[in-house]
Amino acid sequence: MIGQVIFDPLLPWPVIWGAGLVIALLLGLALWRGLTGWWLRALAAAVLLGAIAQPSLQTEERRAQSDIVILVIDESASQRIGSRAEQTAAAVARIEAEVAVLPNTELRKIVVADDAEDGGTLALTVLAKALAEEPRARVAGAIMVTDGQVHDLDVAPDLPAPLNVLLTGQKSDWDRRLMIRTAPTFGIIGEPLTLTLRIEEQGAMPAGEAGRDVSLRIAIDGAPPQDYTVPVGVDMDLPLTLEHGGQNVVQLTLESADGELTDRNNAAVVRINGVRDRLRVLLVSGEPYAGERTWRNLLKSDSAVDLVHFTILRPPDKHDGVPVSELSLIAFPTRELFVDKINEFDLIIFDRYQLRGILPASYLANIRGYVEEGGAVLVSAGPDFASVESIYHSGLGRILPARPSARILDQGYLPRVSDLGQRHPVTEGLETFTPEGGVAGEVGAPTWGRWLRIVELADAEGQIVMEGPEERPLLVLNHVGEGRVALLASDNAWLWSRGFEGGGPQLELLRRLAHWMMKEPDLEEEALTATADGQTMTIVRRSLSEGAREVTITAPDGAETVVQLTETSPGRFTTDWEAPDIGLYRLSDGEIDRVMALGPAAPREFEETIASDEKLTAAVTPTNGGFLRLSDNLPDVRTVREGRPAIGRGWVGITPRGAYQTANIRITPILPAWAFVLLAALLSIAAWMREGRR
Repeated sequence: MIGQVIFDPLLPWPVIWGAGLVIALLLGLALWRGLTGWWLRALAAAVLLGAIAQPSLQTEERRAQSDIVILVIDESASQRIGSRAEQTAAAVARIEAEVAVLPNTELRKIVVADDAEDGGTLALTVLAKALAEEPRARVAGAIMVTDGQVHDLDVAPDLPAPLNVLLTGQKSDWDRRLMIRTAPTFGIIGEPLTLTLRIEEQGAMPAGEAGRDVSLRIAIDGAPPQDYTVPVGVDMDLPLTLEHGGQNVVQLTLESADGELTDRNNAAVVRINGVRDRLRVLLVSGEPYAGERTWRNLLKSDSAVDLVHFTILRPPDKHDGVPVSELSLIAFPTRELFVDKINEFDLIIFDRYQLRGILPASYLANIRGYVEEGGAVLVSAGPDFASVESIYHSGLGRILPARPSARILDQGYLPRVSDLGQRHPVTEGLETFTPEGGVAGEVGAPTWGRWLRIVELADAEGQIVMEGPEERPLLVLNHVGEGRVALLASDNAWLWSRGFEGGGPQLELLRRLAHWMMKEPDLEEEALTATADGQTMTIVRRSLSEGAREVTITAPDGAETVVQLTETSPGRFTTDWEAPDIGLYRLSDGEIDRVMALGPAAPREFEETIASDEKLTAAVTPTNGGFLRLSDNLPDVRTVREGRPAIGRGWVGITPRGAYQTANIRITPILPAWAFVLLAALLSIAAWMREGRR
């Protein structure tokens, strides 16, 4: 119980002080006149002033509150390197035991994990939040168990008590890491781009390791890696050339050395989106017809397409008396297109083309070589394909996925997606496409219009993704060498674009077909992909074959997990997997291997792995705290007076705060008002009587 005198004046304090000044002047006059009762008059005046000030005795009942010690435990990814996890656990157990024996002291434990956005350690942010939740008057100190590599120094809190840091790790730790200095987000296919990287050494490097050249392995999209010997400590420009559109995954791996602290920062993944500067397409139309314009409009509607279109208006064997100069705008540059510059085209389309002596047999054979080396040819067949002048009877026929039976069916039929086509990305979900102004169809029952002609094909090989009447092949796809070939056994696709019987997804079909032929990753029939949302990894395996699927995931620390995939739609197997940590993951189903970087391309937690007090010094020094290495010993916890150093050899200190809570307040007047008046009157009478006797 604590008591103190308080005042509740009837008049403002300036008035009371003014009255006191007047009384002092009168007392001075009494002394000058020699009045012997001046001191009694002074007492009477003081009593009157006291009555005006109304003094009271305030008594408080206080309940002592415990001191709070905040323990911040860093459990980020870098704290799981080597023996740091064991050091952390031992230090936490020691602090708990030490604080438990201190009188009237509580411990608050807070765990810091990796930041979800950039993977850094936000230990000071967590400490600031903990301070905001506790009364500052009760905080006796904070202890942080960490490697010192935090990433939020700009939010260091204003601590009312000492902050001490217990450093994990060893003084002899050393590490080598791979740094990505600059990496482009996009790159043009076929054109060189530059990746800038650097090999950096940290910590107490051994004499035999410091400064020596190291081996760097580079692989793109899981292709066989290439090894290079590179120096350390200098920026290096790595030239790369993207081979395909979409996402290109560049994996860089630095050799690990014996004794190195960790190899988690020896690998990095860079994702670069490949874009085509211009898509060059050669369209050769064998004769004018209603569907010719459809192909041209489709290709010209894309601003990224450079289209070279030739239509054979009159074959050499036709004689109608019209001068060539009036019939043709320019001569057909066959040698330039099909010999000199054929490799500059991404796609060649033959639309109802037939052999009439315009293209020599050697040129068509050259096109076959172009496909085998990675090119793409699409044949849109009409009646010409079933004739003796069919392009199939040229050197190009050896790579076409089917041969004509010489039979043409002129009848209405509804094109259907085959069972295999339901799984193929070119035709997957095509039947559910909604024609403009129509209604959505469903698998097996499309709502699009009919076609009126089909060329019967025989000996079809490859992938039959669309069928005509009586399950006849309509669209056949095939891989030839490094390239691709597609055969559309009808020239009636244009009916959909004209809205015949409601039309159909002609634009979507031809767009997918063209992009598949140009090897766009999103349209690969056999693919393994993974995307991340936070720590959740969504794995998708696309395949034309049936059967259960599973994927083996290798975590950054080498641990393997086998996950089962569920078929969510024909040919598409998916699963969601919660990853335990950020870093580089490797996925494999036995056929396809992929890499996936969860978090930043180079995780922030492993940019600096050597335990150090450098970063936290600015936050610790103003609080009279300090640093202790757990590799030396486990510390004791002592109490120190406020303002004294809170760190010593083998111990850390906290400052007891003596905080309390007021339970009750009682206020009692020192004297009642009438007692003050009576006392002042008695003193005044006594002064008069003393002076009167004189």
